[in-house]
Amino acid sequence: MEAKAVAKYIRMSPRKVRQVADMIRGKSVEDAINMLHFVPKRASLPVEKVLRSAVANALNKEEGSKLDPEDFHVKTIWVDQGPTMRRYNPGPMGRASIIRKRSCHVAVVVSDGQKTE
Repeated sequence: MEAKAVAKYIRMSPRKVRQVADMIRGKSVEDAINMLHFVPKRASLPVEKVLRSAVANALNKEEGSKLDPEDFHVKTIWVDQGPTMRRYNPGPMGRASIIRKRSCHVAVVVSDGQKTE
């Protein structure tokens, strides 16, 4: 059985969040949450939140009541770029230099490894 969770408009650069997402791809949920808890990166908090949400979604399905949270593993995780806010700062010689405040969308799919019909 599979379950999916998505977090949108996270105010972090997608590149920085991908570094954390690559660490947990393919791992069991228990190992992934353990890793995210001790990683000294700010992006680990929203990724952990989405992972826990995906597991909760799986347990709330009809077949999910028979499953144990330790049986799940991270099947896929991907980080897409969201909208970029543009802000301006004074630059040299009276020009305006642009500051890009990037955001991202994180999606996680967890699976228990069994085939679904």
